[in-house]
Amino acid sequence: MNKSILYITLILIAFAATSCTKVIDLQVKNDTGILVIEGNITNIPGVQYVKLSQNVPFSSANSYPPVSGAKVTVSDNSGNKYQFTEEPAGTYSINAIAGIPGGTYTMKVTTNGKTYTATSVMPSAVTLDSITSKPSDFRKTKNLRNIVVHYQDPAGVANQYRFILYINSVQVNEVFAYNDEFIDGRYVNLELLENNIDIHPGDTAKIEFQCIDKPVYTYWYTLMEQQQNAPGGGGVTPSNPPTNISPATLGYFSAHTTQSETIIVK
Repeated sequence: MNKSILYITLILIAFAATSCTKVIDLQVKNDTGILVIEGNITNIPGVQYVKLSQNVPFSSANSYPPVSGAKVTVSDNSGNKYQFTEEPAGTYSINAIAGIPGGTYTMKVTTNGKTYTATSVMPSAVTLDSITSKPSDFRKTKNLRNIVVHYQDPAGVANQYRFILYINSVQVNEVFAYNDEFIDGRYVNLELLENNIDIHPGDTAKIEFQCIDKPVYTYWYTLMEQQQNAPGGGGVTPSNPPTNISPATLGYFSAHTTQSETIIVK
């Protein structure tokens, strides 16, 4: 398969992905005061974070009250246990640790007399070769650009990926989460289609490339599907996406590898 055919195929896969994976039928609610946990352990040595907050109505501004006074720990399958400390309010962190690909990590959060747990397995790292830009096929009249990511998917291994896109240091709202069901073992040129921020020549684009496990992929994939199916193509976040946290609450715990690349858009 030549590069142009594979490139077009990947664009079609990106659009068709929602019809190829069974996901939970979510009911968007307007509940408030529910605990939100956002936990991340990466393979990069440094500060690791778990953030606790409460959700607000969809009609409200995006200001989420922090949850203070919780006890937060993360343990691994080697017997290590790490106690996180709070600073600032609602942000719990620990310095100078790094996750190991293949390792299993368990988060425990105790707040308001209730304990929440979640387990995540850090996948092996896949290298992001490069990122490039190209003229947008759908917004040519504005001379806008889209960002393309390039990487080799390992053959014979189930991989799940999340991409976070920043333009001039502002995170794009769109969620990008893909697996390798149709691209196993291939060299991938994947165009990230977004309508949140206009990308112009001369802008600075940054990609964070995460290798995530399947439960975390299901979380992000479902948010992406909700976003694509929302009126106007985005802007609605479901209040009850699938979570790997037990008992179920909002949020996720992800042990993942990460890599970042930055370019000046041409």
